[in-house]
Amino acid sequence: MRIFKFGGASVKDAEGVRNVVNVLKTVGHENTLLVVSAMGKITNAMETVVKSYFENKNELNTAFEEVINYHNDILSDLFPNDQHPVYGKVKDLVEQVKGFLAWNKSPKYNFVYDQVVGYGELISTTIISSYFEEVGLKNQWLDVRDYIKTDDNYREAIVNWDLTQKNITENIDRSSLNITQGFLSSDDNNFTTTLGREGSDYTAAIFAYCLNAESVTIWKDVPGVLNADPRYFEKAELLNRISYREAIELAFYGASVIHPKTLQPLQRKEIPLHVKSFVNPTENGTTVVKGKGISPNVPCFIVKKNQTLMKLSSLDFSFIVEDSISELFKLLHDNRMKVDLIQNSAISFSVCVDNKFNNLDNLLKTLKSKFKVTHYEDVSLYTIRHFNEEAIASLQNGREVLVEQRTQETVQLVVR
Repeated sequence: MRIFKFGGASVKDAEGVRNVVNVLKTVGHENTLLVVSAMGKITNAMETVVKSYFENKNELNTAFEEVINYHNDILSDLFPNDQHPVYGKVKDLVEQVKGFLAWNKSPKYNFVYDQVVGYGELISTTIISSYFEEVGLKNQWLDVRDYIKTDDNYREAIVNWDLTQKNITENIDRSSLNITQGFLSSDDNNFTTTLGREGSDYTAAIFAYCLNAESVTIWKDVPGVLNADPRYFEKAELLNRISYREAIELAFYGASVIHPKTLQPLQRKEIPLHVKSFVNPTENGTTVVKGKGISPNVPCFIVKKNQTLMKLSSLDFSFIVEDSISELFKLLHDNRMKVDLIQNSAISFSVCVDNKFNNLDNLLKTLKSKFKVTHYEDVSLYTIRHFNEEAIASLQNGREVLVEQRTQETVQLVVR
């Protein structure tokens, strides 16, 4: 069985949905399970709905209208007959979201987020499944929440592998074309959970692992995995082949093409991962398999924007030792900070973090009661794998380097 993942860019409009059909007709669709994301930037739009719910309910209807109008434009293009059953299905899904927000009593942002945001995926797969039927691609629509079970750590749920394996093994027809949602799962109480932002790749890997799939293909709007993000770097090169280990390194440092959690279940069963272009589906793209390094062997550039760098030192110039570091990491954990770089000396400790849960102010308040703290917001963290001096010089040009850290294979620079 093959697992295909299509992201939001591939289904951002009606033409994109039609192109998915073309891809399937080109490469085959038997014994295939599709994992599909929300259309275009709908996840962002659903996040606005959640934000409006908590911060300004007067804007809630406007936020909903943006979501509804976006999907209606796609529906009217794909299904000119507005009496088609898919219109009712999409309307029902929208009403489910509105209903939840009307009766919800929970003040917990992350819980509400997971119950609301995932409707982007549910709507997109409902539309695409109906369109497949319209053009003769018989398929089975699956609610992923019936299959992938997790704990209740909302927005970063941990998979219950035993129960997920059982659900998938016993209930999926491997002989048909299946379509399901990325990113979503559910807990023991059947509340929706999510696997982390950009978690649809991870969803594909979970199904691949549980189904012993022959391969996973992530369909992108780029030719494959490039050695640099073309939005930020000129002359990006295609990497033809990457080892699991190297891909995990690149994902850890923030390469956006592959989700960090995706590779681990694939590596355990040595399931090949292909990253290919949905624009040119017959081209080879990039393959991630067991082996060594990358081909071609060129420097790989990764950038993380909007980071926060904190430099801490003890108030009395005493050493920062195990007890202090342990306390620091507990504070980072409690405030859900994603740590991307650490550097320490006898009396100082520097850490570059991603403040994605907006807990920085709380963290700084606590840190300043215990340490001398200097912090820099909106900095960029650049990582170069397989670096050379020319590659480093290209990043340093005209930028202030706040922290530099090197190992044998990798250099990291925090700049502003």
